[in-house]
Amino acid sequence: MCRRLMASYVLLLAMVLIALEVPFGVTLASRETQRVLADRLEDAIRFASLAEPVLRTGDTADLGFELERYGELYGIEVALVDSDGRIVLTALGWIDLDNSQVLRQSRRALAGRQADESGTVWPWRSTPIVVAVPVGSGGEYYGAIIVVSAVDDTAATITLAWSILAAGGLLVLAIGLAAAWHFARWTLRPVAELDAAVHHIGAGNYSVRVSDHLGPPELRRLAHAFNSMTVIVADLLERQRAFVSHASHQLRNPLTALRLHVEELGYDLSTPEARDGHRLALEESERMGQVLDSLLSLAKADSGRGILEKVDVGERCQRRVEAWHPLAQRRQVWVRYVAPDQPCRANVVSTALDQALDALIDNAVKFGGDGCEVVVRVETADGGPGGWGTEIHVTDTGPGMTAEQRGHATERFWRGPGSTAVEGSGLGLAIVVVLVEASEGCCELLPAVPHGLDVRIWLPTVEPIRWPQALTER
Repeated sequence: MCRRLMASYVLLLAMVLIALEVPFGVTLASRETQRVLADRLEDAIRFASLAEPVLRTGDTADLGFELERYGELYGIEVALVDSDGRIVLTALGWIDLDNSQVLRQSRRALAGRQADESGTVWPWRSTPIVVAVPVGSGGEYYGAIIVVSAVDDTAATITLAWSILAAGGLLVLAIGLAAAWHFARWTLRPVAELDAAVHHIGAGNYSVRVSDHLGPPELRRLAHAFNSMTVIVADLLERQRAFVSHASHQLRNPLTALRLHVEELGYDLSTPEARDGHRLALEESERMGQVLDSLLSLAKADSGRGILEKVDVGERCQRRVEAWHPLAQRRQVWVRYVAPDQPCRANVVSTALDQALDALIDNAVKFGGDGCEVVVRVETADGGPGGWGTEIHVTDTGPGMTAEQRGHATERFWRGPGSTAVEGSGLGLAIVVVLVEASEGCCELLPAVPHGLDVRIWLPTVEPIRWPQALTER
């Protein structure tokens, strides 16, 4: 944006310079041409006054000497022609009277009219300036003086003037470019700070603020309003997380006490119906305890944004699989780990990867059923939102989900139609999404082949991908 703003400033300045310098350059060329033409015309008139007695008497010695001196001194061709157009005297060689430019001017002078070449001399012009003045008086003309002046010196003078003019324009343009750069930076610096602050806030860092004393007044007011809004949003989020966390903590003790009282009541129950009700009450209190634990985990996951550490993804996944292996075997579920071809590292929130893997493996073990196989696979991938990254697949061979169910599975407190009989709070996948997004990754639920669920986690890679040697040799 800064470059585009500078380009618009420089373009406007260049247009103004062109509008000023082009007419001025044309005026310079025209004035120099008129000056040279007036000088040649004055010389021609002087020679015409000296040539009239020469043509009447035929004595050409004095005028010839004068023309020779003039030609040698100034390098200008001069010729005296009679009324028939024949050359009488010349300086610096023989003027070609057959030249169309010379012939046209000489005929006009012999007709009694003062003739001159009125065209402007440009730096690229090569044709000479021709001036012709009639010799005679009282309506009787005996001949004409023809002056032929090369335009090399005049063109060089105009070229030098144009060069100075162009150099001045370039200097003004350079100064304008520097001023435009400083002005653009001054104008856009608050915008750049706002852009950086928005990215920090999107990553979970709500402590960032922007300077509200730089740039134009409108942007300073915008920066001040942005800071105020950030304070309000951060305070609301902190209050929300604090409420969830405090509510979960405060409800734990009453719920534990209630459960103890319900358990004590079971000793005095004698009928089957009363014992069934007692059992349902205990199960319901256990489920409420799990909901509170999940809410507390969700609050901790939200508050953990912005605290990142570089971890070996493959090593973390292998450890969690080994930790879950005994419990999964007791439930007749098999959990195994597939390692990547090379180490995969990513920046994740502290303990977030472990919590996410625990939640996914727990879901796969609970809902996969007896004989289910759970595979945790780590691999490199180039299809994530940020390009190269690390993918973690937690795949099971259970019943899986429909496309509609996968769309709702990450919603908080959502539970599938066939999962009400299984213990849980409906917050497991929601916590996984929060943890993964806090680590600048993404989570996606896919169908497994031939059946089951494939949960894919994508995390940005913090180091360049080093392909295996077998691939680089191909």
